[in-house]
Amino acid sequence: MTLLSRRRLLATLSLATAGFPLLGFSAVPVPEKGHKALLPPKLKAGDTVGLICPAGAAFSKETVQVTKESLEALGLNVKLGNHVFDRHGYLAGTDQARAEDVNAMFADKSVQGILAIHGGWGCARLLPLLDYKMIQKNPKVLIGYSDITALLVAIYAKTGLVTFHGPVGAATWNQFTVDSFKQVLFEGGATTFQNPVERGDNLTVTKDRITTLTPGTARGRLVGGNLTVLTAIIGSAYLPDWKDKILFLEDTNENVYRVDRMLTQLKLAGVLDQVKGVVFGKCSDCGPGNGGYGSLTLEEVLEQHLQPLHVPAFSGAMIGHITHKFTVPVGAEAEIDATAGTIRLLQGAVV
Repeated sequence: MTLLSRRRLLATLSLATAGFPLLGFSAVPVPEKGHKALLPPKLKAGDTVGLICPAGAAFSKETVQVTKESLEALGLNVKLGNHVFDRHGYLAGTDQARAEDVNAMFADKSVQGILAIHGGWGCARLLPLLDYKMIQKNPKVLIGYSDITALLVAIYAKTGLVTFHGPVGAATWNQFTVDSFKQVLFEGGATTFQNPVERGDNLTVTKDRITTLTPGTARGRLVGGNLTVLTAIIGSAYLPDWKDKILFLEDTNENVYRVDRMLTQLKLAGVLDQVKGVVFGKCSDCGPGNGGYGSLTLEEVLEQHLQPLHVPAFSGAMIGHITHKFTVPVGAEAEIDATAGTIRLLQGAVV
């Protein structure tokens, strides 16, 4: 065994003995570890946003047109990726074509932001094809959610660039969503994310409620996104160091036992034992499935997995497959208050 090989083996064993399971973590350090996050320039009126389809195919030209008009209403210009209307089965073109659009938008000096039109499936297939060195040299806002989680987390892990879990182009651009989008990406201040409190003519708040799982406050970098997508890339080199992070999660259309299974996977991979706090957003249409409520409830599953961590945790934040959503920066320093159900950025996520 060469000296270099022995050093690599010792480094790998060191990670394992330090509490990092070899499954789910790369022994190669990632740029975000030990470095300040790389903040992209803020958006402003007159900037150009590139539209891409890195996952599912754009079956509707009208959806693309509505996205274009929505961004123009925000004072932005729009540039379509070369492969937006490509189709390869359920994918928006081949892996090479979709990755080419991602790389091209980061390299294009005329483009200040990049927005995925919708999710679906396919972003994880692009991760080995992205030019991370070029992306790191051309920091800009990248926005999306659901399957776009793979791009957001991988680019942050490989480059340190703060990315944004927020609306896709096909989302509902209502006032709540637009206000959060502008506060984070245009104004760039130390935003506090707090659910709306609308009692209406009820005696108490009945919708978008916060559930405190473990009270308290915690600080760390926000990292997370779609639970299904994150667990699908466990074991790859495209995840960050989870130590002292604030993990946020969301999902949709998953039976409760599947949520249980995926949280178990995060536990077994060592992720949950390293984070300083957890925010579970919305799990839309996540019912008990055919078994009915002879099964565990979603609330019971969250309690069983998150309360034993003894870190601040709450559920119900406006993050997920919902019409009114936060724009949450992946990689930004934040403080969560699990009792109040708030996420407070410690500084702006753009410069």
